[in-house]
Amino acid sequence: MINFFTHNLRISVRGALLLTMILPNLNVYAQQMTEGDTHSPYILAVDEYCPAPGQFVNEIPEYAPGDDAATMVQKCTELIAGKDFERMITLGAWGGYVTFHFDHSIANIPGKRDFLVHGNAFKSKQFNIMGGSSESGIIMVSKDINRNGLPDDPWYEISGSCDTDSADKVVFDYSVTYTRADMQDIPWTDNKGGSGSVLRNKYHKQEYYPLWVTDNSLTFEGIRLPDNAVLMKRIIPNFGEIEEWCLMFFRYGYTDNQPVDLVPQDGDDRDNIDACSIDIAWAVDKNRQSVSLDFIDFVRVYSGLNQTVKLLGETSTEVSGAEDLHLEESLAAIIAAGIDDVNDAYEVTEVARHTADGVRITTPRRGLNIVKMSNGEVRKILIP
Repeated sequence: MINFFTHNLRISVRGALLLTMILPNLNVYAQQMTEGDTHSPYILAVDEYCPAPGQFVNEIPEYAPGDDAATMVQKCTELIAGKDFERMITLGAWGGYVTFHFDHSIANIPGKRDFLVHGNAFKSKQFNIMGGSSESGIIMVSKDINRNGLPDDPWYEISGSCDTDSADKVVFDYSVTYTRADMQDIPWTDNKGGSGSVLRNKYHKQEYYPLWVTDNSLTFEGIRLPDNAVLMKRIIPNFGEIEEWCLMFFRYGYTDNQPVDLVPQDGDDRDNIDACSIDIAWAVDKNRQSVSLDFIDFVRVYSGLNQTVKLLGETSTEVSGAEDLHLEESLAAIIAAGIDDVNDAYEVTEVARHTADGVRITTPRRGLNIVKMSNGEVRKILIP
């Protein structure tokens, strides 16, 4: 079970169980920075990738026979790390997620938006509305308090505009279970008595269930955003009626929600950046109470809409990259904290080890070992 919104992060894909540390005081020195004089505002590496079933799953990134969780994570890194927002990964239907980190901690600068996660949202060309394609993803943040380079510390949700604009329509304590059904519609049930399917269509012929996952079901937990699909219609003289399913934008606090101009204009100014960027000060705990975080080290995004729209299929969040919106200020804040050995915090070390069939192991085992390093590198080691 993937439980997004608790101090205990449980991941049962492949039967593994991770329990995060519960530390009462978040205001501790845990920020990190890689060695060297040059740092990047963009993603360094992906740490976890577990999409829910969807029409683009096994396509972006593309699954190949023999791939496992570690190699799919590496493929995600190749697609969304760095400054190339033209490539992307899909998170599938509601709950599917990705976790990633930068080469430094991102500082929470008072009065400023701190980071931006890119998607592929766009505005309708047929209707002059605040909508078009908004497959909104919920954002979570974590601070590497135990300084082990792993996303196993407490997670906190970024509270977006739905919490105030339509709080009565947000579904909290929500979970969905998807059941494998090879080359068929993927059935799902939720904990509120709902059920449905991720429907296949004629445009995508591949399997919709993630092929590297051996479990026959996937369960995700989190919150569900309000449905945002509206059928728009209008009459065009001498042509007739046109209609379009539009996914309406939320005001702020999510990714793949509103479009953002990727080309810098007059320095750092970009169209609509305020609607797409995130303030770490918006973080809340499981009781929806504000949390004070001075830095964050990991970002997680999961699909926030459980919605199927005619012709469009399931509403699946896509991620095409992310960036620290104030790199120099983050670095200055880290240095100002005066942490000993801060440049060693991301020394390249082993962070995960799997067998060839994807089973997580903690010690070397005879045969092929897939070893993930803290810099995102994946190494294949054959042990006789």
